[in-house]
Amino acid sequence: MTTEKATFAAGCFWGVEKAFQKQYKDEHIKTRVGYIGGIDSHPTYKKVVCTGMTQHAEALQIEYTPSEKISYPALVEFFYRMHDPTTLNSQGPDRGTQYRSAIFFHSPEQEEIAKRVTAEVQEKHYKNKKIVTQIAPAGTWFSAEDYHQKYLDKNPHGYECPSHFLRW
Repeated sequence: MTTEKATFAAGCFWGVEKAFQKQYKDEHIKTRVGYIGGIDSHPTYKKVVCTGMTQHAEALQIEYTPSEKISYPALVEFFYRMHDPTTLNSQGPDRGTQYRSAIFFHSPEQEEIAKRVTAEVQEKHYKNKKIVTQIAPAGTWFSAEDYHQKYLDKNPHGYECPSHFLRW
């Protein structure tokens, strides 16, 4: 079976990873946190988060095998459920473009699905607020340092953005 990739930015990547792992624990997804969408060819956590000058977003990349239980449209919808897509360049107390809401698509089909699901979610769940999620080509992915991978599994009492919860 062929695996596919999905890449999402929704604030602090630790909480985004934890939310997707919990939701899809029975689907055997592979997750990596990292940086995408910026101009620095050697991003690091210190450069991305502490300076905010790289234009990269903290993001989660998911590898999955499409099935009846997991599909790209379902992943996009879950992405919208687990964070606030109406706040520009922020999630909870985290501020800056590195915390923006973004979907980084890997194919024209993913782009179409992301735009369609975004319009559906806007109409159904955010009638009084505008979704500001960026939908952009994936470009180059940079995995974050090893200590960031599955960070909240390793540090169960570590920082978790309060905006990462299911909304509907």
